[in-house]
Amino acid sequence: MSELINVEELFGVNVFSMAKMRERLPKNVYKEVKKVATYGGELSMDTANVVAKAMKDWAIEKGATHFTHWFQPLTGITAEKHDAFVSHPDEDGRMLTEFSGKELIKGEPDASSFPSGGLRATFEARGYTAWDITSPAFLKESSCGKILCIPTAFCSYTGEALDKKTPLLRSMEVLSEQALRIVRLFGNTDATKVTASVGAEQEYFLVDKDLFMQRDDLMYAGRTLFGALPPKGQEMDDHYFGVIRERVGAFMKDLNEELWKLGVTAKTQHNEVAPAQHELAPIYETANIAVDHNQLVMETMKRVAIQHSLRCLLHEKPYAGVNGSGKHDNWSITTDDGVNLLDPGDTPNKNIQFLLVLSCILKAVDTHAALLRQSAADVGNDQRLGADEAPPAIISVFLGEQLDDVVRQLVETGDALHVKKGGKLKTGVKSLPDFEKDATDRNRTSPFAFTGNKFEFRMVGSADSVASPNTVLNTIVAEAFCEAADKLEKAKDFEIAVHDLIKENFSAHERIIFNGDGYSEEWVKEAERRGLPNIKSTIEAAEALTTKQTVDLFAKFHVFNKTELESRQEIIYENYAKTINIEALTMIQMASKKIIPAVIKYSRHLAETINAMTTAGVEPKVEKALLKDINSNLEKMQKALEKLQRDEQKAATVEGAKKRAFFYKDTITKDMAALRTPADELEMLVDKNTWPIPTYGELMFEV
Repeated sequence: MSELINVEELFGVNVFSMAKMRERLPKNVYKEVKKVATYGGELSMDTANVVAKAMKDWAIEKGATHFTHWFQPLTGITAEKHDAFVSHPDEDGRMLTEFSGKELIKGEPDASSFPSGGLRATFEARGYTAWDITSPAFLKESSCGKILCIPTAFCSYTGEALDKKTPLLRSMEVLSEQALRIVRLFGNTDATKVTASVGAEQEYFLVDKDLFMQRDDLMYAGRTLFGALPPKGQEMDDHYFGVIRERVGAFMKDLNEELWKLGVTAKTQHNEVAPAQHELAPIYETANIAVDHNQLVMETMKRVAIQHSLRCLLHEKPYAGVNGSGKHDNWSITTDDGVNLLDPGDTPNKNIQFLLVLSCILKAVDTHAALLRQSAADVGNDQRLGADEAPPAIISVFLGEQLDDVVRQLVETGDALHVKKGGKLKTGVKSLPDFEKDATDRNRTSPFAFTGNKFEFRMVGSADSVASPNTVLNTIVAEAFCEAADKLEKAKDFEIAVHDLIKENFSAHERIIFNGDGYSEEWVKEAERRGLPNIKSTIEAAEALTTKQTVDLFAKFHVFNKTELESRQEIIYENYAKTINIEALTMIQMASKKIIPAVIKYSRHLAETINAMTTAGVEPKVEKALLKDINSNLEKMQKALEKLQRDEQKAATVEGAKKRAFFYKDTITKDMAALRTPADELEMLVDKNTWPIPTYGELMFEV
């Protein structure tokens, strides 16, 4: 049996939390840190030096040798440069350690080697990292040893945000400022801050290391570019919430322990719908900490998987024809005196503050649907949205029967006089208790669903950072709050004005509400009739970043300037083209060096068998038919391969990031599909011992 784990003792042991600061810092220093972390501002350098020494001493006591400013550039993952605590030896040659307040607060990484969309050129290399005092420092354990990681923001020498965190922090401040105006209107004078809370559920696949290493596509692209479906997939629904396999369970146990050490509140684990697919869900946290922790979750999953001779696949669609992986972004907003602004209470029809907040969110989502869609767009997610348990590319809002009924009453009559109740759930078994059921069912086909006291944004891709969607959510809702507060603060009769505004918002934006089957073809037609955008690809979605509406929105609240938005759009075009290029080159390599030679080898074996049978006086009808079928698909595959190779050469000559991205989307991806089709047919015809790469069945079931 494995040794028992005391979670309470384990949790946060590698985190320099506020509790540890309280223990190690002088009272006046701790108070200043707490004040800046809560209300903003800057630490004095004297205070920063004291904090830095305490942090260094704690880290060294725990075995750390280096520190790093841990940041999140526009690659979508994290970055770190390690510096040792060592200083100049003293007169006796003894090594001294040091870590100053200046080193804690500011770093200077190279800003030209990260994606910048033109913000930084190679000769403009200076960038700065700035300590995010609201997110605690932590120790990361790896083959490098123990490294003190200091969460930071990353900006250029000229001040533009070069990362995911800076705009998120800006948006959180804006949301708090505007939400406070709303709660003040309802008489709340105690709240001083409104915080966006996030819980990011993480879906992932596991695959055996040895099988992974035999697949060039998994190694280079993170997803399979060839592969026929196995006889059994997910159609029996037996994997979802099923008994966790021993090998996977051992991985999950170690994963939880590593995350708990880092202060990540990993709570729920289970098998997902597809074979070898799983999920981990944390408890809600402040948005920027949730973003940091989700990055740690993904990094730790990959590291722990290696320790178990597994590989963790975070790509949104590693296998065609089975469920993709998402990252459900659960978002809510709460005052610092404990009021969840998305809690409808027992009588939501009478909860005027909640109805105003809800109406503002509907307005925000409808007004900026294209921008919200863009915030969840990436190359891998193009493979997932609209297929296999994933929301469609159409933004809509699910409210459920109870709230939908309240909204309809307000729109049609101006008053919501009654509210639907859940009632009793009776099982019909005497030994089982009857219990109160919720007034509303759930809808997993909705991209933006209300789930009791929060919204669940289900569009986000499994490999993506949750920083961008939450930056957009915070900002668009802040705008709606601002516009509501501008009206209501001037109103002579607040009760009439707020009632009219709620009805106005619901009436104007009712089209965004949809409680039906988001997977259905009927919904696609209905959404078009309603005028809702259906943006199917990442590069089409990117256009939403630089519309006048978007530029004005972010400029008004100082979350992004126009240059920062243009740079991000440019990066999307570049990343799309580079990603598809890597996939195309990988397919060319696999087809020309592995699959086609293997098929030719098997064809030669068949031909020899046919000749031998003919010589023996046996008519080889089956063998001839099989050889003919193989040669037909082989010919198709060779033609498709040659076309892909020609178009790959053309792609290199297309000028302009946007044009090149669209060439890859409109031409190269179609060439890739044309190459895959006959290859997958051949997999079903060629002898298993001859087929050169592990099959879907092996990848998904041999874990």
